Amino acid sequence: MDIAFLIIGFFFIILGIIGSFLPILPGPPISWIGLLLLHLTDAVAMNRVFLIITLGIAIVLFVLDYAIPAIGTKKFGGSSYGVMGTTIGLIVGIIAPIPFGILIGPFVGAFVGELLNKADSKTALKAAFGSFLGFLASTFMKFVVTIIYAIFFTIKVFGNWNGFF
Repeated sequence: MDIAFLIIGFFFIILGIIGSFLPILPGPPISWIGLLLLHLTDAVAMNRVFLIITLGIAIVLFVLDYAIPAIGTKKFGGSSYGVMGTTIGLIVGIIAPIPFGILIGPFVGAFVGELLNKADSKTALKAAFGSFLGFLASTFMKFVVTIIYAIFFTIKVFGNWNGFF
């Protein structure tokens, strides 16, 4: 059963890293599930303090993931249309077969969203830039945390290698 938890936990760690870029998947909480599964094995001692701290970080980032692009948009004079446009643009950017779609999509989405909100092009461009900066900051934070969780996972696996095999 330990090997199954190890493999499934590794899958969750990788899925969390991917989820740090996709708005559909909450990256840090998914990676945290990988850490939890690892600690549920007999090979790795349960460390409740470690799990609680890492869960807290994952939850805070989950909440901030929705707040940071909105804050960036509002800070640069945008509206909820810009925030919604950012999310839609990100999804389209991921699906569209264009280079750097994941970066271009949120910017264009926020710009179009602000134009739909009857903003002039200068205000729409400024809000799109703020939303884009918020998206980048949020994505970067999620990516860094999921990579740190992957490092923790790897250290714990190799530190307890004999317990698994």
